[in-house]
Amino acid sequence: MANGTLYIVATPIGNLEDITFRAVRILKEVDLIAAEDTRHSRKLLSHFGISKPLTSYFDHNKAFKGGVILDKLQKGMSVALITDAGTPCISDPGYQLVRDAVASGITVIPVPGPSAVITALSAAGLPTDAFTFEGFLPSRQGKRREKLAALKGEPRVLVFYESANRLSATIADLLEVIGERQVVVARELTKIYEEFIRGGLVEVATIIQERQIKGEVVLLVSPAAAMEPIAAQSMPLLLQRYLQAGELSLKDVVKQVAMETGLPRSDVYAEALRLKAEVSG
Repeated sequence: MANGTLYIVATPIGNLEDITFRAVRILKEVDLIAAEDTRHSRKLLSHFGISKPLTSYFDHNKAFKGGVILDKLQKGMSVALITDAGTPCISDPGYQLVRDAVASGITVIPVPGPSAVITALSAAGLPTDAFTFEGFLPSRQGKRREKLAALKGEPRVLVFYESANRLSATIADLLEVIGERQVVVARELTKIYEEFIRGGLVEVATIIQERQIKGEVVLLVSPAAAMEPIAAQSMPLLLQRYLQAGELSLKDVVKQVAMETGLPRSDVYAEALRLKAEVSG
């Protein structure tokens, strides 16, 4: 018996009109649809008059369900893998199923469509000739800052997924670790309340603090600035000027110099302590 085919089908990230004709056809033709959340997917399928057997496939059951789906494929059934929104296998479970299917000689066919990453990039107004997608940042601050420190010198646009309730903390960590950058917060893409918040990290942090951000978020960060070496050279002079004036606290001096140079506050603070130690010594 010939193997079946595994289709990787992209579904809308918000607006249902974004589904492709091909995606609808494939979903109507396959023997089984593997969905991240069957309750969510039933609404989509019902909207397009698609009535097919559904099975769940998500992060916590992927080991077991992956084997079940693979067995059905080997028995000649065709299966469509979909996620709650967008393209499967992009910061979603699925690559293991694709890997195992390929290893078993099963044909895997992508059915392209919506992707939050590409949608956000296309309207962000940041350089798009090169970018790096980092998925979700760690939820714990220490690990998150460690990850951001590793990306500090990245010469490409950084693209992250982030939850609305962690957005303020992530913006604050970006400012602390990599310094002032241009950022874009893209939320609720293709939905009624779609919004792009653009500006420097300090400006965007203020906007976010003054209101409640809801919905799915894509966070884009401009590349490492080519002017950073110059800023690093000017930092000690600026610190000396503000410290000698004695009008600001050490904390406020560090904040002001970080804003003016675009350097991470941690770097500015370390230099400020060094200068104070020299004066005391």
